[in-house]
Amino acid sequence: MKRIHFIAIGGAAMHNLALALSEEANCQVSGSDDEIFEPSRSRLQAKGLLPEKTGWFPDERIHQDLDCVIVGMHATADNPELLRAQALGLTIYSFPEYLYQHSKDKLRIVIGGSHGKTTTTAMILHVLKKLGYESDYMVGAQITGFENMVRLSNTAKLAVFEGDEYLTSPIDPRPKFHLYHPHIAVLTGVAWDHINVFPSYENYVEQFHRFAELIEANGKLIYFEGDPELRKIASELRPDIQQWAYTTPPHHLREGKTYLQTPNGEICLSFFGRHNLQNMEAAHLVCRQLGISDKDFYAAISDFSGAARRLQKIAETDHAIAFKDFAHAPSKLRASIEAVREQYPQHRLIACMELHSFSSLTKDFLPQYKGCMQNADSALIYYNPEVIRHKGLAEIEPGTVRTAFGGDNLRVFTDSKQLCDALKQFDYQKAVLLIMTSGNFSGIDIDRLGRDLIGVTEA
Repeated sequence: MKRIHFIAIGGAAMHNLALALSEEANCQVSGSDDEIFEPSRSRLQAKGLLPEKTGWFPDERIHQDLDCVIVGMHATADNPELLRAQALGLTIYSFPEYLYQHSKDKLRIVIGGSHGKTTTTAMILHVLKKLGYESDYMVGAQITGFENMVRLSNTAKLAVFEGDEYLTSPIDPRPKFHLYHPHIAVLTGVAWDHINVFPSYENYVEQFHRFAELIEANGKLIYFEGDPELRKIASELRPDIQQWAYTTPPHHLREGKTYLQTPNGEICLSFFGRHNLQNMEAAHLVCRQLGISDKDFYAAISDFSGAARRLQKIAETDHAIAFKDFAHAPSKLRASIEAVREQYPQHRLIACMELHSFSSLTKDFLPQYKGCMQNADSALIYYNPEVIRHKGLAEIEPGTVRTAFGGDNLRVFTDSKQLCDALKQFDYQKAVLLIMTSGNFSGIDIDRLGRDLIGVTEA
């Protein structure tokens, strides 16, 4: 039995990998972290993997009997446990390095892109599971029917990984998706993000060119044809790489439902939005490479209900609907708002978002948001000045945010209570509420807020 120690076990991806190795790979797992939040805490505790005490304990937990150490991005380069592991000469992996090592002899499918990669990965996994294909995987959100976000096995011949462009570890500055070397690669789109790591648009785009260069010999690239950067990447591919472009598939709306038009008739879908239809088409082309027929794919995808916090329905009444979404970058905000607007054209759209990520709270990045919330009837933006100070960024005035976003439908808040009070003033008769954040509005229970606002009483 392998003995593996996790430095920064509480991270979203890290704790899922720890659970996967403990449950499926028959490993003895230990871990450390200086803070562990929900849901990581409860999930680790339920499996007996929650550290007895928080903090770093190099003398107690790092020793020669370990087969390897896996270090997460929450750790720093001077982490005492990491330094001791290096001094002892232990094998040290980052999260993506470990995934690659485990899947070296498997067929690897990697989904990259600034937006849509989680949903596209989730769609592929949903179809594979429904059709009885065994796969290892890593996806960036919970999916209905899957207990963990990570699975590693000794039996699956296929591995499906969401390819994040963010940094690998505190001691490895490469983007994560550069480490996977896919046989089948997907690129959904390029829109500048992570300004703290990629200070210019050109530098950011270069990471996607490099990802394409790292596709295995005689591999395949599937990309969204509507993105000019992806068209350029495709035009510069090595001649041994096959390529397929996709667009938005034919569809129509009827009585609040999205119907996909296929050669075998129309299919009623459980999800909506042009960006999700594009994600579905990417998943479709991947599954076709695996020998899955169009007929089987469409039958399997029809009841896909989405990944957690990706246009996830919180509550619905006869007169209103509330969604929550992970959108925080400009392209994601725009896509989610446009999707809801198209799906519910007769409803008023009240969109509320939080500036929470490093990029979104950087003054020089704010102009990237120009016009991205203009399709909402009412737009509310929240940010916490304390978070800006904690990240060591320059202060931002509400007026600066208003000017950057533009539009007459916009209000900016720096106090979460005032934001909630403002949301309570709206009439939610025939309205859609869309709450978007990668955080939680400084401690707000988003699900409860959504239910309360549209008038859903607690059971």
